[in-house]
Amino acid sequence: MMKVRVLFFSVLRDVTGIGEMSWELVANATVGELLTELFERWPKLQDWDESLLIAVDESYVKRNEPLHENAEVAIMPPVQGG
Repeated sequence: MMKVRVLFFSVLRDVTGIGEMSWELVANATVGELLTELFERWPKLQDWDESLLIAVDESYVKRNEPLHENAEVAIMPPVQGG
């Protein structure tokens, strides 16, 4: 098992009710596997699935990106201009 730090930004904070948390998952899990677990915990989060931006340790990644112990995973809604 490994722990990662998960950060939720913008409207996703409202969906989850938190800004950040520690999450434990199996060693060598991917971003996609983490998302699957988070969607189980917060089903409304899955409404954003198609447009989520994910960064691991401040670099944007795809869902097949492997995670590591103490990784910082930022989950963001799409960027909006103004």
